[in-house]
Amino acid sequence: MQHRSYGKTGLKVSALGFGAMRRPFYGGDRDKPGDEELASACLHRYLELGGNLIDTARAYGDSERRVGEVLRSRREQVILSTKNASLAPLRYRPGYVFTPDLWQQHLEQSFEALGVDYIDLYHVHDLSWEQYTGHFAQPGGPLDLVQRHLDDGSIRHLCFSCHDTPENLIQLIDEGVFSGMLVQYNLLDRHNEEALAHAHERGLGVNIMGPVAGGRLASPSERLTGMLENVKSVPDIALRFVLSSPHVSCALSGMNDLQMVEENCATASREEPLTPEEHELVVKTLEDCQRLLGLYCTGCGYCLPCPQGVAIPDVLAALNLERVWGLTDSARRAYRRLSAGDKPRDASLCVECGECEGKCPQKLPIMEQLREAHSLLSVE
Repeated sequence: MQHRSYGKTGLKVSALGFGAMRRPFYGGDRDKPGDEELASACLHRYLELGGNLIDTARAYGDSERRVGEVLRSRREQVILSTKNASLAPLRYRPGYVFTPDLWQQHLEQSFEALGVDYIDLYHVHDLSWEQYTGHFAQPGGPLDLVQRHLDDGSIRHLCFSCHDTPENLIQLIDEGVFSGMLVQYNLLDRHNEEALAHAHERGLGVNIMGPVAGGRLASPSERLTGMLENVKSVPDIALRFVLSSPHVSCALSGMNDLQMVEENCATASREEPLTPEEHELVVKTLEDCQRLLGLYCTGCGYCLPCPQGVAIPDVLAALNLERVWGLTDSARRAYRRLSAGDKPRDASLCVECGECEGKCPQKLPIMEQLREAHSLLSVE
């Protein structure tokens, strides 16, 4: 396994991190028989293969406890990353206050569940610039509390995860408060590239969530595997692309079976994920695909609301997965989600009234594309 510097912290993290967000770690209603044993087996095998960074969170169900079971015998081998409960309710619940007392309560719950007395990388979960300036960094707020834990060593390094705009992400980096960050970056979504470079330049560790785009890049695609000669699978090229960035410390993967652990660890053990020539070829292919995407739906939403309730941008986003990226299985899964439940939002509801086409700034033939999407993606 390759290892890289995590910013200026002095830590050496494995190129592949273990993301413990989903099955078999979450527990509760999502559990299946044997999940707890599988979680343990996957983590132990990952550590045996040279991995050393495990990422969890207070908000991930039973994940911290299940990670803690493994840490009992291997704490010094692991760089432990967890997150305080999300600040997101501040955006959605007027009057909600995430007080320092509540922050302390969540931190103590993490220590108890994990069975540890210090955390290497402690993240503010889903932090936005607005939340940082308006709440987190206010005098007497959570930042002051965290500083006390940094001083006594129970938190080694303060980090943040973020889904904000690249511009706001750069502002968070420039505050000089954080030692590292966790953000999204993958073949399908490169909008954070400038922020990654800026964070690296400023000495932050940079961990990546979603290197396989939340599972969308887990589907076969001849278009993507055909970019290079020595590609085993779409996840292989997706992970290699992320790790080829000189600004990335570690890419997290939510591995839910032993085969995935073996394959991803093998990919992360390559001394050079992509040669400069391979990286240039991949980037050119991605730019060609992005230009093609520009001819299709951009997801602006001006076509909404549809009188029949069709989720037009979501339908066309699923169609783009198929016709631009060749990710047919992922496209069909995304489309099936629109058909599910008591209130389906798929293209079968379209009565071709044409209202959407009159509002589309790109003048797309939306009705024709909805028919195409339903024909291609409703197939089981």
